Amino acid sequence: MAEQRTIEVINRLLQESPQRKFAESVDLAINLKNLDMSQPKNRVDEEIILPHGLGKDLKIAVFAKGEVGLQAKEAGVKYVFTDTDIAELGGDKSRARTIANECDFFIAEVQYMAQIGKNLGAILGPRGKMPIPLPPGKNVGDVVNNAKNSIRIRSKDRLTFHVSIGRQDMDVKKLAENIETVLGRVEQSLEKGKHNIRSIYVTTTMGKSVKVV
Repeated sequence: MAEQRTIEVINRLLQESPQRKFAESVDLAINLKNLDMSQPKNRVDEEIILPHGLGKDLKIAVFAKGEVGLQAKEAGVKYVFTDTDIAELGGDKSRARTIANECDFFIAEVQYMAQIGKNLGAILGPRGKMPIPLPPGKNVGDVVNNAKNSIRIRSKDRLTFHVSIGRQDMDVKKLAENIETVLGRVEQSLEKGKHNIRSIYVTTTMGKSVKVV
């Protein structure tokens, strides 16, 4: 259950943000302190399943064939690539970049991970979109559904970074619970927990910012 203060912060944000003709993204701006971000151990790199998703349909691609490929299509996956497709995409950088930009998440059967790294690592890696490995026997539909509610937080070498936690038209309590889930995971990933957090603001894409922490 979301804390009352977090709910109040989001209500204030939504009240003060200009009304648009579309639902803006609601984001967190996270500012860290007292960390040497040139050291990889201090960087935040977390995949988080939001309790209420992002309020929109994410596009997912799956590298698989046979029964797993069919399961992926039944789960509503737009792009299902086989091992042959991986090599073809590796030779067509323009199409590979288009798909990498279009899709939010990638999932791959474990046996394809090395091939994907060789052919598509240079495109997917910098975007933080290397595939989630699918272990043998794991239902790809379950992984797809989890991925649809997942976000990836990557600070890289910066003390300040942003992450989307929902949309303006979502229920306020759901947005608050998403925020608290992210804050909890960020604190856990830092050497000194909340003492490494300088401040956190919640903001809409084109609107106001309100301090959370």
